[in-house]
Parts: sequence; C-alpha cells; structure tokens
Amino acid sequence: MKRRTMQMAACVLTGAMILGSASVSATATSTAGISTYASNILSATINPTAGVAVALSQNLSTSAEDQILATAQIMMNETPTVTSEYEDVAVARVNNFVNVRAESNTESEVVGKLYDKNAAFVLETVTAEDGDWYRIQSGNVDGFVKAEFVVVGDEELARSVSRRVATVNTETLRVRTEPNEDASILGLVPMEDDLTVTDESVDGWVGVSIEEGDGYVSSEYVTLSTEYTYAESKAEEEARLAREEAAREAARAAARKSSSASSSSSSSASSDKTYSAPSGADGQAVVNYAAQFVGNPYKYGGTSLTDGADCSGFVMSVYAAFGVSLPHSSKSMRSVGYGVSVEEMQPGDIVCYSGHVAIYAGNDTIVHASTPSTGIKYSSPVGYKTILAVRRIF
Repeated sequence: MKRRTMQMAACVLTGAMILGSASVSATATSTAGISTYASNILSATINPTAGVAVALSQNLSTSAEDQILATAQIMMNETPTVTSEYEDVAVARVNNFVNVRAESNTESEVVGKLYDKNAAFVLETVTAEDGDWYRIQSGNVDGFVKAEFVVVGDEELARSVSRRVATVNTETLRVRTEPNEDASILGLVPMEDDLTVTDESVDGWVGVSIEEGDGYVSSEYVTLSTEYTYAESKAEEEARLAREEAAREAARAAARKSSSASSSSSSSASSDKTYSAPSGADGQAVVNYAAQFVGNPYKYGGTSLTDGADCSGFVMSVYAAFGVSLPHSSKSMRSVGYGVSVEEMQPGDIVCYSGHVAIYAGNDTIVHASTPSTGIKYSSPVGYKTILAVRRIF
C-alpha cells in the first residue's frame, strides 16, 4: 500500500564551518518546529521555512546565505503534502457484497467478495470502458472493484467501520475508574482478551469499555491496534462455509445426545434450589436452561452456574450442558458456531461485546453473568452496548 511520508528538509554546508573566536550575540526564535540562529553581524532578514533549521555564523557571506535559503526553498517545494492516513482507505457501500475481480472488467475471474462496510486500501485507479475501477488490497484479496461501490478517503466513514482495540498482555488486567493507579478498580479482564478503546488522550493510559462501564488501563499492559473487517477470498469463503456446516452438525449431534440424556436425569439440586436438566435441542432450550440460574453470583474466572461464573464461564457452562464445548474467553467466542446479523438474532444466540458475552433470550433481552454486584441476570435492550458479533450454535 502506498503511504506518503513527510520529508524534513535540511541545509548542509559543504566543508567545515569554522567559527572565529569573536563572541556571537545570537537570537533564537522557534515557530512551528523551526529554529533560526542569526548572528550579530548579519544584516539580512531571515524568513525560515517550516521544518527547516538554518544556522548562520558570523563568518557567513551574503552570497552563501542566499544559496542556502534558495536550496532550502527548492527542497521544501519538493516535499509532499501530508494528508489523512485514511486517504487510501476504501469502504464498501453495498446491499450485500461486491465481487473483487482479477482484472478491471466484469468478465474477469472473481477472486473474492467485499461485503458492506468491509475496508480495503486503494493501490491504483484504472479507467476502463465502463468507468473507473480501483485496484485494492483487502486482507488476502488483491483485485479490482468498480469505483461506484466503494467510498474512498472518507475519514469519518473509515473510522465508523473500524474498531480501535486494546489487547490485554498481562495475566489479569485491572480496569480503573480514572487514569491513575490510586483510582478504584472497575473490573478485571483476562490475558489476551481485547477491549474497545474509548479514549487515548491521557499519556500512559487508555480508555476502554467493559461490562461495568468505561474505565482506564495502563498502556503498559495492552497492545493497541486498529481493526477492520476485510474482504473474503474464494478459498477463505469455502473454508468458512465448511467450518460452519461442521459446527452445525456438531451442535445437532450434541443436542440429540443431551436430549436423550435429559430423559434419564431430569433435575439436580444445589443448596435449597432445584435445577432442571436441559430439555430440547434448539436455542430456546438453551435460554430455558440458562434462565434457571438468574440470581446466582458472578465470580471472575468462575464456571459454576450455581456457585459463580464470569460472563464467558456462564455461556460456556450453559452450552456444556448441551454437549457443546466452547472456550472460556469472550474474545474467542466471537469465532464459535457461525455468524448472523443483529437483525437475524434468535433465542440462544451468543451476543459478543467489548470484554463481555451473553445469551440472547428473545424480546430484545439477554441473560448473562453481568458483574460482581449484579450476578447472573437479564438485561434489556440488547444494544445497550455496541454489539461486536452474534454467533449461532443451534
């Protein structure tokens, strides 16, 4: 991908500059990154150019001074203008997807699909008989799309489809209410989980979003990156579809096994409360089973539906009762099963947020292990925080 960089112009005198023993009374001014040093015997006025440092000794002749300033002006005229880092970012604006082709014509081979809001980087513009095309790089896809299907250089749009991410690089990350070490702890986040960044204006600290609210973490314990959703190549699409079908079949098999087992073991007791075994083999059955544990405690790192679980531990343990193995990680759960849109959400679907995960219960409501102060509960609406993914198991 082409990137423009600012070049700093500098004037260098050929040969050594020897300063005499006479004292120099110099004045120094600094404007917009410019340092100008003028000697006490120099009568000419120096008008420095941004980014250029000009050093003049009392031995410098007027002709040498003119030569240096002329050279500086030439170099600055050749310096490219710095533009937005988003100038080459293209964002797809389509109903579903646009084909990425091997050549700039509609008859050439399809090498991938660029879905709505997917991002790409423009490598070149090609004018063909049917209009302009962009050659793009998006993930593992390098090819051509019609210019009419993407928007290029719109910083606001590019920001809206990207996600600034803080990935945890310590075993347990403390999220604080304010950007200082004396602030109270808002919540805890495990290693390798990632959080949506909300603020980068405080030196040494990063604002992030977690279930308990927006807080701050030390930048020392996270790795920052910008996340886009890229095009999908033909090979990647085929592999994804195969994985999703395998996940569906595994879920169906697990549900059949769970349904059979439930007939022989109908309930269990914990303390003074009785819980029914899973019954059924669909998303609603998952919700019905999960609902029994509302009111039970939240426990960081926990996986017990009765004695305490964290958000991913709750989802993992609910699905384990149906014979489905899931990771104990809210980040990893964004890749289980297969993805569906928010509009297609059904009971039993896993709803993923920044540092949090829940089960959709229907009627714009989720059931989840929320926080230490609230435990396992229902929350509504589902979109109370930005939804990063919706994954379906059954």
